[in-house]
Amino acid sequence: NNRKVNVLINGKLISEKWMNVQVGDIIKLENNQFVTADLLLLSSSEPLNIVYIETAELDGETNLKVKQALTVTGDMGDYLEALAAFNGEVYCEPPNNRLDRFMGTLTFGTQKYSLDNERVLLRGCTLRNTDWCFGLVLFAGPETKLMQNCGKSTFKRTSIDRLMNVLVLFIFGLLALMCIILAVGNGIWENHAGSKFNAFLPREENTGFSAFLTFWSYIIILNTVVPISLYVSMEVIRLGNSYYINWDRNMYHARTDTPAEARTTTLNEELGQIKYIFSDKTGTLTQNIMTFNKCSINGKSYGQNQFHMHQLFIIFIGLYYFKRLPRHKTPLERSNSQILLHGSSHIVCILKLCVKFVVFLSVRNPEGKLSLYCKGADTIIYERLHPSCSELMKVTTEHLNEFAGEGLRTLVLAYKDLDEEYFSEWKQRHHESSVALEDREENLEKLYEEIEKDMMLIGATAIEDKLQDGVSQTIEQLTKAEIKIWVLTGDKQETAENIGYSCNLLREEMNDVFFVAANSPEEVRQELRISVVFIFKWSLFLQRDARLKMRPATEQDKFLIPEIILGDTPKVVQDENVNGDYGLVINGHSLAFALESNMELEFLRTACMCKTVICCRVTPLQKAQVVELVKKYKKAVTLAIGDGANDVSMIKAAHIGVGISGQEGMQAVLSSDFSFAQFRFLQRLLLVHGRWSYLRMCKFLRYFFYKNFTFTFVHFWYAFFCGFSAQLGLDLSYWTVVNHLYVWGSLGMFFILTFTMYTDGLFRLRPSSFAFIGTARNCLNQPNVWLTVALTAILCVLPVVAYRFFYSQISPTINDKVRYKVRQMKEPTPRPRRTRLTRRSTRRSGYAFSHAHGYGDLVTSGRFLRRHAPARSMGLIPTGRSPGFKPTGRSAGYSPVGQEQNPKQKVEPTSLQMFRAVKDASF
Repeated sequence: NNRKVNVLINGKLISEKWMNVQVGDIIKLENNQFVTADLLLLSSSEPLNIVYIETAELDGETNLKVKQALTVTGDMGDYLEALAAFNGEVYCEPPNNRLDRFMGTLTFGTQKYSLDNERVLLRGCTLRNTDWCFGLVLFAGPETKLMQNCGKSTFKRTSIDRLMNVLVLFIFGLLALMCIILAVGNGIWENHAGSKFNAFLPREENTGFSAFLTFWSYIIILNTVVPISLYVSMEVIRLGNSYYINWDRNMYHARTDTPAEARTTTLNEELGQIKYIFSDKTGTLTQNIMTFNKCSINGKSYGQNQFHMHQLFIIFIGLYYFKRLPRHKTPLERSNSQILLHGSSHIVCILKLCVKFVVFLSVRNPEGKLSLYCKGADTIIYERLHPSCSELMKVTTEHLNEFAGEGLRTLVLAYKDLDEEYFSEWKQRHHESSVALEDREENLEKLYEEIEKDMMLIGATAIEDKLQDGVSQTIEQLTKAEIKIWVLTGDKQETAENIGYSCNLLREEMNDVFFVAANSPEEVRQELRISVVFIFKWSLFLQRDARLKMRPATEQDKFLIPEIILGDTPKVVQDENVNGDYGLVINGHSLAFALESNMELEFLRTACMCKTVICCRVTPLQKAQVVELVKKYKKAVTLAIGDGANDVSMIKAAHIGVGISGQEGMQAVLSSDFSFAQFRFLQRLLLVHGRWSYLRMCKFLRYFFYKNFTFTFVHFWYAFFCGFSAQLGLDLSYWTVVNHLYVWGSLGMFFILTFTMYTDGLFRLRPSSFAFIGTARNCLNQPNVWLTVALTAILCVLPVVAYRFFYSQISPTINDKVRYKVRQMKEPTPRPRRTRLTRRSTRRSGYAFSHAHGYGDLVTSGRFLRRHAPARSMGLIPTGRSPGFKPTGRSAGYSPVGQEQNPKQKVEPTSLQMFRAVKDASF
């Protein structure tokens, strides 16, 4: 919305943001510029006021489409004064999401002009090969058709996802139940045995409160049973499986440079559970490359190399292919409702009308005679033929059946001479109906039915559309995998039947093929039931319905079984084993009645008994209805595959949608879950990637739940031995050792198996399977390999280690601070160093002693020269000395100069001395 666009304001072009564009503004677009809003094309730089646009953002098609402005507005060109003075009024339909339809009128002056989808540029398109164009804003912002189509897309879930949701709810219930059991056990234990363990487990006075705390404690301990990381792990596995599909070289189409693409990551394992495949025919089973092969003209059949054709047929074919030529190759002048083709000898006036499956051309020949030519399906054209063509119609029908039997696509050609006055009057009524806002389509339909009467049959054309490579082999392999294939196509019954035999859908070995072609509900019901008459040995004819013929022992009252899923009771049609292989072919008219509510179960049960079902002449809506019918009443996973826009509804309705990037654009691919270029890749997608993805997911889920339940039940069982005290039953260090054992053991086993796979012994046993002898050893002998491994490990580990180190130093948590203080408290205090005592001599010189007081004071004091030894702790008095003896003199530390003599270091008693003191005191 912040993109800029030039808006015409007050006669000048001003750059404005998209968000400021309003309805009624006239804007200018330039080459390669996105269309801002839904615009009515006014004029362009190209001749005849045409523009070329790319609609890849809308329908995925990259081929350019042509839009043309009205002549009355195209004459304004790029004159800003004329564009600013434009005062037309547009009446159109309200905002809707129909990209292929627009209805409105332009009132300019006194005239009204019809507006359709050819005059409108939709938001999301890109202007190509056009210098500039001007447009009038019809819808802006959320009212544009592109934004109206941005609705909520249905999220497809796999059966494993639905099962996991139920299991998670069950696990939560199991967790609550285990915690309630342990809480009750704690209450019982506290009442009966809690008083005996007060020294170890302080008893709670309130037993109920203790049980309440125990419940929440075990909620914390046993929460490992809840698969918290399950969904994340599943998405990682699915992402890897999606990359396996994208990287599969066997699903790469080199000619178109188209690899397989998994457009979603949530449906990989569902590919291995497919039971029903719904496939389009044209472009899906066939190449969708049409080659003109045969034709029938005036009751005579012509082959590919026969060129003696009827003049009317040549005119028709030339006109049809002329209108498909690029515009720059042919001089062309177009008015509002006519195309003037300048030929070498005459002028032809063409009026193109498209109704249902019919294309009409109104042509004026050189003599001035006006004729109407048409082509379409035989069922449509035959209803509009003159009664005089009945004989020719029979012959042409035989030729059509012959062409369809060869797998060719057929069209019928007819013409009608028009009266000049009648055509002028009809053309005026056509114009009035085309500019009407109310009941426009109904009025136009009546006019077309009026002019399409009494046509004269010319003949028919047969076009070959060859099968893709590997279609027959793919269908054969899918059939062996018990996958049922239904073909839903718009071709006629004979063509669809022939294609069915060509690609092994229908086989001659089948017991029978049932054809349902009726025009009333009762006839359809009757044809669904009727089968061939059994001839018994007693010549007794017994008429049985189709189901009884396939399975005679079927009971009529037991073909529906109720199945309860979370309170819902849907009806599920049972899978029934039939005696033999059968096919069913039904046309569009009969299918419309068969899909009614009172007959859908009858049709579904009959169809499900058949190996192959072919629905021909069906509409896109009927395709989606068939898929929805099977989804509703069958407990099976469905897949729809197609290549065109008419298959989008079917692709969205199925559990899994597959788009083929073929000749009909990319709209089916954009709506699909998986895409590739050829139908044969479906075999590898389902039987290889689908099966492997399902097995990988199942093995992972089994291991995940086994791990969680094992770890949790250990604590649950341990609670009965620890007094329900909510203690952990497993040491974390134990699990650390186990994890290291598994991690390093797995690496060791990997290297052991790697070296074993490339040994000489295995090569001698199986040379074709183990041809690369010594590859692993030679690889590991290279220094570059070990350097790469070391650098990879360092580069992966170093950032994490550095981050955690700096983070703990810069912003330590409370736990880090507590650990640091505890570590400091645990550090032992260093023992004081013991100073070495220097012995001083107690002998003095006679000269020094002569200047002192001498021993007189010592002798007269009554003290001994030696200090008595300290009494032993046993309390005995030393012998030979009086209790009041106190040493004096130097032995008592006396010094004539007043200094302490013979100082000794005081040493604390050791633990051994203290032990001895205690032992001595015990005597």
